[in-house]
Amino acid sequence: MVPTMKAPDRIYEPPGLRWNPKDSSDVKDLPKADRPREKLLAKGPSALSDLELLAVMVGSGVRGHGVLHLAARILRRFEGRLDRVNAEALQSIKGLGRARSCQITAAIELARRHLTGGRVTIEQATDALPYLQEIRAKSQEHFVCLSLNGANEVIASRVVTVGLLDSSQVHPREVFADPITDRAAAVLLAHNHPSGTLAASAEDLALTRRLVQAGELLGIRVLDHLIVSQDGLLSMKQTGVM
Repeated sequence: MVPTMKAPDRIYEPPGLRWNPKDSSDVKDLPKADRPREKLLAKGPSALSDLELLAVMVGSGVRGHGVLHLAARILRRFEGRLDRVNAEALQSIKGLGRARSCQITAAIELARRHLTGGRVTIEQATDALPYLQEIRAKSQEHFVCLSLNGANEVIASRVVTVGLLDSSQVHPREVFADPITDRAAAVLLAHNHPSGTLAASAEDLALTRRLVQAGELLGIRVLDHLIVSQDGLLSMKQTGVM
């Protein structure tokens, strides 16, 4: 249950727990059954409010700021939208610091990856085919870049260039501009062969090597470079080119 903000100085919780951030009391002053950790162990995580779950994640307070105070500040900072939590913004909250900010961000990201199922994960070359269907039958070569996060989930898919492909036309600057903005951890590259052949040309090999090198410098891994046509696909990684 997401706590309802009734007034700037008070967060109303489920029956049995009403806590005022201006009070000096904190977890240690609550009845033992109402303390977040004990409540989680006794009743399970679903019985806890967002405030209480955050308090468990934060762990403990700091001098002058109890754990419930810190949890309440997080909720206010993100207006209850915990899907927007990021480490940089958390560090601006007095009492959290770098380690706790990273811990909270990591926990929320881990939960999102394993529970929401909202993004496609690229585990093998064929997983990218839904993003490449439109270019497989094109009469011009299209170069596509998929931005991936640290779990190899697709953040975005974009056409970078249209026309004859060579290493001078497909510049690393154009390929990696959007993935950098996406804060991507990796990219998957692909282009079509209108002729239908799935053999990599000398230009394809040179371009792949150039982009892999550029990705290494930028800290963005090139997961694979695919060549697609109406007859199938060729994975440069699987053929040992990369």
